[in-house]
Amino acid sequence: MIKSMNIAWWVQRWSELHPNKTAILFEGSKISYSELHQRANRASCWLQSLGIEKGDRVAAMMKNCPEFIGLYLACARLGAIFVPLNFRLTGQELEYILKHSQPRLFVFGKEYIETVRALNFIGGRPHMLLACAGGYQVKSEIMDYTAETRLFNGQEPFLTKSLGPADPEEPHVIMYTSGTTGLPKGAVLSHRKTLFNCLNADIFFKLHFDDIMLITLPLFHSGGLFIQATPVIYKGGTMIIHPKFDPAKTYEDIERFKVTKFLGVPTVYRSLVQVKPEERRDISSLKVSAIGGEKVSPELLVMCKKAGFRVRQIMGQTETSILFWASEEDSIRKPGTVGRPVFHAEVNLVDREGRSVKAEEIGEIIVRGSIMMKEYWQNPVKTEETIRNGWLHTGDLARVDEEGFFYLVDRARDMYISGGENVYPAEVERILREHPNVEDVAVVGVPDEKWGEVGRAFVIPKNGREISPSKLLAYCEGCLARYKWPRDVVFCEEFPRTTLGKVRKMMLVNESLFYSRKGAKAQRKNYD
Repeated sequence: MIKSMNIAWWVQRWSELHPNKTAILFEGSKISYSELHQRANRASCWLQSLGIEKGDRVAAMMKNCPEFIGLYLACARLGAIFVPLNFRLTGQELEYILKHSQPRLFVFGKEYIETVRALNFIGGRPHMLLACAGGYQVKSEIMDYTAETRLFNGQEPFLTKSLGPADPEEPHVIMYTSGTTGLPKGAVLSHRKTLFNCLNADIFFKLHFDDIMLITLPLFHSGGLFIQATPVIYKGGTMIIHPKFDPAKTYEDIERFKVTKFLGVPTVYRSLVQVKPEERRDISSLKVSAIGGEKVSPELLVMCKKAGFRVRQIMGQTETSILFWASEEDSIRKPGTVGRPVFHAEVNLVDREGRSVKAEEIGEIIVRGSIMMKEYWQNPVKTEETIRNGWLHTGDLARVDEEGFFYLVDRARDMYISGGENVYPAEVERILREHPNVEDVAVVGVPDEKWGEVGRAFVIPKNGREISPSKLLAYCEGCLARYKWPRDVVFCEEFPRTTLGKVRKMMLVNESLFYSRKGAKAQRKNYD
């Protein structure tokens, strides 16, 4: 068993070397590395008592909390595969992912118990065990995670040579991301990938044993889990976990705990710089402020600098985690750049024939090395489309300048980012096309001051029928998470298309020729 590749072993080592060092600060409570190791042991023993074995999937849907981290560690310790779920998803979306990943156990926060009950997984086949975290009194068929794990206090899991990563490429996490087909894909991330992501984050953040990292990004995403929490554990640092982002609380804890490292999406920073100067706190302890997850405008970088956040940029995707980074100086010096490739990765730009392009020419970003995913879970077709000849094709189009700085040009795979969340138009279009009065629909991302990008739906009504914009958007209820809903609707008589029949979406955005025959855009629906 290769212990050095296992995050649970890192916690064990820090519990031996510095048992009293604070690992987690959460809502006024401190959890040392010794206690975090004990929590991971208790959760591991409980999983074994349920019959969870190496290779079994364990799904988790919780707000940021110590229980999430404890279960994450326990799965790694046993060799079970951790499946973090986005708690913003609807029941229908969750049902697809759970049926696709087929976890033996699903642990969820008490806030989501009604959502889970509505899915009616109790008594289903294959059987999936259910547990609620948070001490909520529930029916007997749903276990109490807190009470159950407490029964194994002081015990250690029974480990055999077959448990834990015998091979660095064994699956560690399956993280789901939507795709151009409209159905989520599960990126299988290995233990080796987790380690090398930590090594890249170590270099990017200049991490140290004494660092204090504030985590407001959701842990079910790569940013919160693999760029912040896991690297901090690797270095033996301290993480402050917030259940959700709150600008006032963020300022307060940066000052109170002398936070040294922070990461946020542009939406987070826009909220922080909009706080009145007199209501802000001292943030001089911050040594690194990182920004990523979506497009970053030069104007936002300047606003952040004036507010005291000298931000450096990162860019990546679920399948690779951190891929590019740019220093504070380079972010200002080269407006629009996403930076240069991280240390532990091979990155190239290629044309359609797979040939490398020259400086300033546009090509697709491809990646090779220990940071790339292993495969898409139970999806060999998409795996073969994405990983070819050992290179992972990201679907992002970019150019590179003479100094090696990359600039995103477009997304070959149709996608936009709203508030740090990936939104794939095909997924939204698939739902809206089911409306009885819709002939065709095309969804695109358009700039938005608060969220970076929001969706705009261009709709051709069926046989000239009238459609209420509000009722059309409400059709997404229960089928799509709210952040995926288009912000507004534009009715069209036809779509501009290529000679192959593909919709030319940018023409829809830029030319009023294809707006409604009534000449009016649909009223906006605000979901802020």
